[in-house]
Amino acid sequence: MDATGAFGGGRADPAERATPGVSPPSGLLDVLNVAAVVLDAQGRVALWSPQAEQLFGWTAKEALGRPAARLLASQDHVDLVVELFARVMGGAGDWAGAFPVRHKDGSTRLVEFRNMRLLDEHGDLFALGIATDRTRLRRLERDLALSARLVAQSPIGLAVLDTDLRYVLVNPSLERINGLPAADHIGRSVRDALSFLDDAGAVESAMRQVLATGTPLVEQFTAGHTHGDQHYEHAWSVSYYRLEDAGGRVLGLATSVVDVTQSHQAAKEIALSRRRLALIADATVRIGTTLDLEQTARELADVVVPELADIAAVDILDSVLEGRPSLKSSAHEPAVFRALAVASSYPSEAVRAADPPGDIARYEADRLVTQSVTTGHPVLVAHVHARDISRIARDDDAAALLARAGLRSYLAVPLIARGEVLGALDLKRTRNPRPFNDDDIILAGELAARAAVCIDNARWYRNAHHTALALQHHLLPHHPPPTPGLEVAYRYRPAAATSEIGGDWFDAIAQPDDTTVLVVGDVMGSGINAAAGMGQLRTATRTLAELSLDPTRVLEQLDRTTSALEETIATCVYAVYDPHRAQCRIAVAGHLPPVLIRAGRAPRLLDLPTGTPLGVGGVPFEVTSVRMEPGDQLVLYTDGLVETRDQPIDERLGLLLELLADTSRPLEETCDRLLDTLRRPDDHDDVALVIARAKAL
Repeated sequence: MDATGAFGGGRADPAERATPGVSPPSGLLDVLNVAAVVLDAQGRVALWSPQAEQLFGWTAKEALGRPAARLLASQDHVDLVVELFARVMGGAGDWAGAFPVRHKDGSTRLVEFRNMRLLDEHGDLFALGIATDRTRLRRLERDLALSARLVAQSPIGLAVLDTDLRYVLVNPSLERINGLPAADHIGRSVRDALSFLDDAGAVESAMRQVLATGTPLVEQFTAGHTHGDQHYEHAWSVSYYRLEDAGGRVLGLATSVVDVTQSHQAAKEIALSRRRLALIADATVRIGTTLDLEQTARELADVVVPELADIAAVDILDSVLEGRPSLKSSAHEPAVFRALAVASSYPSEAVRAADPPGDIARYEADRLVTQSVTTGHPVLVAHVHARDISRIARDDDAAALLARAGLRSYLAVPLIARGEVLGALDLKRTRNPRPFNDDDIILAGELAARAAVCIDNARWYRNAHHTALALQHHLLPHHPPPTPGLEVAYRYRPAAATSEIGGDWFDAIAQPDDTTVLVVGDVMGSGINAAAGMGQLRTATRTLAELSLDPTRVLEQLDRTTSALEETIATCVYAVYDPHRAQCRIAVAGHLPPVLIRAGRAPRLLDLPTGTPLGVGGVPFEVTSVRMEPGDQLVLYTDGLVETRDQPIDERLGLLLELLADTSRPLEETCDRLLDTLRRPDDHDDVALVIARAKAL
């Protein structure tokens, strides 16, 4: 039997089949260095192998024809050797055992012998002796025994395959790892025995590569399910080595398999924890970038998709937006939500099951999202079944959409800020097969808590914004009063929704003597305080205007009034137009210069003493007289019209003058054109604008 057959009956090497009757040398015999000696019937050496010369030291020339007992045995053992030889030659049977042999150099060595009688065609008897060094033989026996024990008892899965990649040896550990008895491995190909693996083909390809090249593949990672456990993912580190004998002939393949499931799962948990921490860090940066309620909700939805959910919706209780108590104590009442945001990782019918942003939707008390906001606790359905969808969806149509989309897992987390339930974060998994678990609840709760504070801030800001806007709208004039000899148009444009309402104001005040007071001012700061300060200064200005005081005296009084207001600074331009004299007297308190437009001439900024802002105190103001004939225009404005963060003020003022060059437009149209051209959707300052055109009485 050849070496390949020794591994379990695999087919012979092609080189062997090409030369019938001839086999390559056995690696095992080479290791043992077996010597062969033939003795004739008289005990003389008839044949002497080269290995005998290596083992005993005598050359063939020196040994042939000599009595073996005299040549190899000491004087004390000659009689015993002769007796043993006679027994073998007499037909008493073979003899085997260890015997001390005299070496040519005079030393004695213990040699393992196998002796048997031979009969040739002439009827002559001979004795064949096969011998090897006993120390070498015992060492090999120990090595083989140790190898067999190690293979059998190793915690590492070990297998040997023939050149056709059929199993010929499988140790108990590999039986346990694969969940398959050794008998179900032996004689089967890799694809057959490991058919339960998704990548059995890749495993076989790797084996063939090693078999062809002789280059080992070490610690190849693979994961999958075993034959006996199809519900739990296992992981293995696999190595492949080609087996060759001493002559270099390929015998097959050895493979070692180490179960690394625990470390693999630990690594997955660590990676998942890192992703969760990264998600929280990302949320910290991305959520709450503005004080816009809808934008904040969109930021939350975008953060959780797709890392945590396939589809996410953020809804706020309509009662919260209206300032009424939340539903935490109303466990048996329906919940009315205003949808703020929806995000999806891929196009899906499930998106249409969510409420479109801006819509108001009513969810009955038995709905899971309602239970989440009324109890203030997350609601989890790890594995969604058909009976669960009706408690998740708003109505039957939405339930049908979720069913078709293949809703797998559901999680609703309340948005709670400062002890009040504001709404809910609604999470769904349709394509992701992994169900929501307790770790997902913790992560979603952390994200919801962070976002809820931002949403609450945006909610309070929106209320304050609307309050300030309403206050400012109430304090500012709505329609220009009749002004003799003067046509007046004005505009107020609040800041963008993401910024606070400012303290800009304007006024046109008709006097009994046909004069008209034109005022534009800007209280520094924003919000309710700025709007309230603006209202006080506007009231004071109107009162002072009724006294027909000189513009400098008015600014001096306003300066005192502003100083009395806590931490208030304002700028102002105050002008009095007299149509009988065609004269306009102007004083400035730290404000941008007005624009004068004369008929047939280019618009220009008036070169006036700038003055100091109101509230600085103790600095005198100056008045400048400017002639205004019928057709001339005066433009007063606050800095929100021309100041930006990325352009020099001179460029912006130049653009203002260009836009004012066309004097043929109606004043109302000119106001709109200036605001539409100079203002941006995201400007962070409000604007007050007054344009007056002189006309004949």
